[in-house]
Amino acid sequence: MDDDIFVVPIEDSLDLHTFTPRDIPIAVEGYLEAAREQGFREVRLIHGKGKGVQRGIVRKLLAASPHVERFEEAPANRGAWGATLAWLKPVTAESD
Repeated sequence: MDDDIFVVPIEDSLDLHTFTPRDIPIAVEGYLEAAREQGFREVRLIHGKGKGVQRGIVRKLLAASPHVERFEEAPANRGAWGATLAWLKPVTAESD
């Protein structure tokens, strides 16, 4: 899917079940940037419980993202260890 364009609705959560592990970085990076630009301060990334491959990819991306203030495992009522909540930095005049 290297040349494909992903069209993802910008909502308060992104379900990554339809993405292969190799496609997750581009999907997550684009989603975080767009969600921040639209004013979201908290988003939920649903990676599933499984073996933890997607969770590991997502958390590595969040740790390196210039758009993310912090992140943590979602509480039980929002997906528990099958989802990660991320708090986005506010958009300011100095933001990229």
